Amino acid sequence: MHFGDTQYLPVAPPFFALLLGVVAILAVLIQLKVLQYVYLQLGVSPGTAIFLLIASLLGSYVNIPIATLGSEPVEDPGEVFYFGVPHMIPRISEPEVILAINVGGAVIPTVLSIYLLSKNGLWMRGLITTACVAALCYAFSQPVRGVGVALPIFVAPLAATIVAVLISWRHAAPLAYAGGSLGVLVGADLMNFDKLRGLGTPILSIGGAGTFDGIFMTGVLSVLLASLIGSVMRHYEQRPRLL
Repeated sequence: MHFGDTQYLPVAPPFFALLLGVVAILAVLIQLKVLQYVYLQLGVSPGTAIFLLIASLLGSYVNIPIATLGSEPVEDPGEVFYFGVPHMIPRISEPEVILAINVGGAVIPTVLSIYLLSKNGLWMRGLITTACVAALCYAFSQPVRGVGVALPIFVAPLAATIVAVLISWRHAAPLAYAGGSLGVLVGADLMNFDKLRGLGTPILSIGGAGTFDGIFMTGVLSVLLASLIGSVMRHYEQRPRLL
């Protein structure tokens, strides 16, 4: 196993640049305090929010190998399109399947999710949200040759937003992030583990290629949507009522 073989972008450079542009726009809006309320609802400072977005995106390049699953014929390096997203098949020096954990798509979201659930005392509601999102992600995910398991990019953000608001609109932002991120990892990656052999995928990255884009956009869109809905609901609740 060569550590260098496991380091690669999960999506093609042009799409990665698009995600980087999204982070840049959000960073500007956060600094201008346009989105300050959103991230205060999430429970982190604006500076921390920007750091986490950048760390998650740049961390997607880093995969931590944890095991080898034997040898099998693998697909040639290149791009594989799934629902319009170009996923990358890396070049490896040995014909072996490597199991790895993606830093930006698994390690950072998991740590932040645990922090948010603990800080807000949302363990049970977080478990329910994660289970619901995981079930939907499992239903919509598909094995893709050369990539592993792939998930349409907007399934997780929309599912996390809807479920989080229904369970607790007051805590919709942290629930959407935690339930969405963990739901993708459980439903798309872990629950499909038995389907990964024989796909010609050189690196099976948990939270990496195939699911990283969904996890990253969950962290962006679900929090924005959930916070917006929560703000509207709170405004409606506080509105003076006519007798």
